[in-house]
Amino acid sequence: MTMKLDQLRSFEMVARVGHFTRAAEQLYLAQPSLSRQIAALEAHLGTALFDRRPAGVTLTNAGELLLPIARRMLGDAQAAQDQILELAGLRRGRVRLGAPPTLCVSLVADVLAAFRRAHPGVELHITEGGSRFLVEALNESTLDLALVVTRGTDPSVPGTELVPLLSEELVVISAATSGSPEEFTLEELARMPQVAFNRSYELRVATDAAFSAAGFEPLIAVEGGEMDAVLRFVERGLGVAVVPAMVVIDRPGLRSARLVRPSLTRTVNLARRNDVGPSAAAAAMQQFIFATVDRLAAPGTELSRLVTAAPLD
Repeated sequence: MTMKLDQLRSFEMVARVGHFTRAAEQLYLAQPSLSRQIAALEAHLGTALFDRRPAGVTLTNAGELLLPIARRMLGDAQAAQDQILELAGLRRGRVRLGAPPTLCVSLVADVLAAFRRAHPGVELHITEGGSRFLVEALNESTLDLALVVTRGTDPSVPGTELVPLLSEELVVISAATSGSPEEFTLEELARMPQVAFNRSYELRVATDAAFSAAGFEPLIAVEGGEMDAVLRFVERGLGVAVVPAMVVIDRPGLRSARLVRPSLTRTVNLARRNDVGPSAAAAAMQQFIFATVDRLAAPGTELSRLVTAAPLD
C-alpha cells in the first residue's frame, strides 16, 4: 500500500482546520469516509498523525514532519494537472514535424505560420529529410508527424499509415524575365540548360528517371544544388529547373510552365503512427495541415490547375 493523494488531501485539510467534522465539510466528504482515509494513512506510516481531543485535533511530531511533504506533493500534483490541462488547451506542448525540403519551402511554411498564430505557446521542431528517412524517424518516435512524397512506391513500415493529402504537378521554372513558353514537353526541356538538384533529392531521381525512360539526355548547366540554391540560380537566369508546383507560390522572381508529354506528378501524404494516439498538439497540427491543403487547392486559386486535394475520409 502507498500513500494516496486523497489521503494526503484529507490529512492536509484536517491539519489546516484542526477538526475532523469541519475538514469533512470542506472536502464534501462524509466524516466516516474522512476518518477511514486518515486511519489508513496512519496505518501505512505506522504512527499517529493527530492527537485527538474533545475540542479538536493537533499534529503529532510525525504529523508535523509529514505536513510540508504532503503540501509539496499536493502542489506538484496540481501543477501536473494544470500543465496537462494547458496542453489540452494548446497553451503548451510540442510538435515534431518532418518534411522533405521541397515541402518545407512551400506547404510546411504556410502550415507553420497559421499554426503559430493560433497556438504561440506550442514548440515547433522541424526535421528535413527524404521520405524514407522521415518514415523511419516517425516509427522510432523521434517525430510526431511527417509529410512524405510517393510516386507509386510506399515507404511505410509497420505501425505507420499514410494519408494522401494532394496530387501535385511538377513544373518547369525559369527567371521571371525569361519570356519562357506556357508549357514544355520533356523533349523540349531536355534541350534547355538546367539547374539540377543534388542527386540525393527524390525530385532529382524522378526527373532523371523520366528522361531515361524517354531516351533523352538533359543539358545540365549547374548540378548539385540544394533547394534554396536552385531557386536562386534559376532567378539569376542560369537555367531552368523542375520543381513541385507549390514551390513557386509567392516567388515573383520566378515563372512556371507546365510540363507535358509526359506530365510528372507526385503525391504528398501525411505519415503518422497508427499504433499510438497523437498528442493534443499533434492532433491540432494535423487539422492545420488538412485546412492548408484545402485552401491551396481550392477552385479558382493560383494552384488549382496544378494541385488536387485528395478526399479525406
